[in-house]
Amino acid sequence: MKRGLLVAVALVGCPREKAPDGDAKGSASTTASVSQPAKSQSSPSPSAFVDAVTQASPVWEDAPPIAVGGKVDGAALRARNRARLAKDRAAVTVLRGDDPRTLGRRICEAVVPKRPAETPVLLKPNLGGFDWFKDPGKSGGDDGVKGRITDPEFVRGVIQCLKKRGHTKITVAEGWGATHKDWLKLVDVSGYAAMTKEEGVPLVAMDDDGVFDKAPGEPGKPLSVSGMEKTRVPTLLMPKILAEHLDRGLFISIPKVKAHRFGVVSLSIKGVQGTVMLSDASPAFRQKWRMHRELNPWLDARKKGEPEDRAAYVSALETFAERIADVLEVEAPHVVLADAAPAMGGDGFQKLFPSDEKVAIGGTNPVLVDRVGAAFLGLWRNAALAKELGGHDTSPLITIAGKRFGIGLDEVAVTGDGAGLLEQPRPVRFVGMAPFSITGSASASASASASASAVARAVALGTDEITIDGKGNDAAWSRATAVAWNTSWAGVATAIDTRARFLWAPDALYALFELEGAGLNVDTSKPKDVDREKLWAEDCVELFLDVTPGSPRSYYEIEVGPFGHFLDLAVDGKKSDVGWSAGLKIGTTRDAKAARATIEFAITAPEIVKALKANARFPFALYRMEGAGKRHYLAWSPTKTPKPNFHVPEAFGALVLDP
Repeated sequence: MKRGLLVAVALVGCPREKAPDGDAKGSASTTASVSQPAKSQSSPSPSAFVDAVTQASPVWEDAPPIAVGGKVDGAALRARNRARLAKDRAAVTVLRGDDPRTLGRRICEAVVPKRPAETPVLLKPNLGGFDWFKDPGKSGGDDGVKGRITDPEFVRGVIQCLKKRGHTKITVAEGWGATHKDWLKLVDVSGYAAMTKEEGVPLVAMDDDGVFDKAPGEPGKPLSVSGMEKTRVPTLLMPKILAEHLDRGLFISIPKVKAHRFGVVSLSIKGVQGTVMLSDASPAFRQKWRMHRELNPWLDARKKGEPEDRAAYVSALETFAERIADVLEVEAPHVVLADAAPAMGGDGFQKLFPSDEKVAIGGTNPVLVDRVGAAFLGLWRNAALAKELGGHDTSPLITIAGKRFGIGLDEVAVTGDGAGLLEQPRPVRFVGMAPFSITGSASASASASASASAVARAVALGTDEITIDGKGNDAAWSRATAVAWNTSWAGVATAIDTRARFLWAPDALYALFELEGAGLNVDTSKPKDVDREKLWAEDCVELFLDVTPGSPRSYYEIEVGPFGHFLDLAVDGKKSDVGWSAGLKIGTTRDAKAARATIEFAITAPEIVKALKANARFPFALYRMEGAGKRHYLAWSPTKTPKPNFHVPEAFGALVLDP
């Protein structure tokens, strides 16, 4: 091939020049899934909202391995969760938007690992985190509930995402510590009763020990948890439905991102208090207050008008955080999808200050998600907070959990079109239970630390097998955490979503791209068994990978289109070798009506394969070209150049090969 062509590929093949002029044929549509929507579950019977737990526990053919003889094996759960969270450094995804339902759907699509359609899914929103009901007519329209709890429309978006994947066993459940009559009022006032009925999913009062539930077998009756004797919650009981989903299903926490007058922040870690039942007294579901019982003397002293003992307050907070960590060790959610649309500053109950932006924050490590959520609220590395709380510059719930699981919190990878919000000082409005409040902004350095370079992770294939067919339904892909983006090379959000997952084995690196808003603009008359020249001018995804330490200008570029066309290059500065072969194996599928495509491929080039080692970290970048008229130059880690240009190694993220 002529040298001139090689140079042209290097300079234009991935955008370095001005994008071509012209109007788009039309806006690309955005849809939720490749899978056909599952049939809706039948609507709960009217009695579902009278006896709120009769649908809580589906009958299992086999007893869950962690539940034997009416007990949960706490030691087994603790070991499993400690191992999982200690090694889970997957990026936390932050997505911007205006509509809670759309944000719920998008964060679910970006973060929730794929599981077989028959997998039961338990969704736990923050539904009980409010002081009490108010009369809107006497409170300026405030019912006492909205703004304090997870928006039911955000949860609806998650439900619809899961249905698109084919899931039919979906349950919405939350703990409750008051009367059943008040539970029914809550689900009515909040909109959860109507939403779940419309979506055809059960709505469950998770905390039940036979008081409300008189169905045969008391399916909601809690199980005792063994191995808790040396913890601060030796009398812990676990709702049966939660035990079942922790062992054989998918447990998704959907908290409201908000400041909390005692815990500093309330997200997924604080949210496990909603599942707590203790056998100290009956009914067990009304014993949640015992989790922070050390606070009672401080409260009593304040009521008596005695001088405040801040040291006692901080000590009570630290003990509470330790107890919550004990619970988290056995009840850690598999996924966290946090509703910050908007996030809520203030005290979480009476004083509410909504954030200007609406975002969703998600990930598979609850400690890291909460860490990013705290930064979004301006309550991470906050010097003013440290002065008030004995040196704690964020919530002890987060730092103690991080220490318990061996999770470093200073550098957290953040991805998504909302990640840039953490690059600037975040505004903070916090009102504590102790007599202090904080207004202003967190330091720039504190916020910026959450916005480390974009990081994708490839999971070891192990003994699993992969069929490269473009379906992406092999079991191994369910273990790979997706990275998602809809940003242009300039960092501007678009309506075009892309998700990618990665696996690795000693003989190949595997990639799976899921494209929404796909126009399928490719000349299909061209052959697919040889390099497709100028594929960059049509629709394709692009992967840049540098496996040569110390040579930042030398890397491999792989382009693959939605019909299986490809172009692979070895880049060295401004030179490109199109003779290099990535040894690609490609499979693709398309749904033109839904404007979706899936691209799956394996890279087997010897130069890359020999570098594939556990814990290896490579400079890495992901891009997508989309549109027949108006071109979209989409970037996972935006280059932010004046003109579209993907060849900016300084802007690359990283690919980490997990063991």
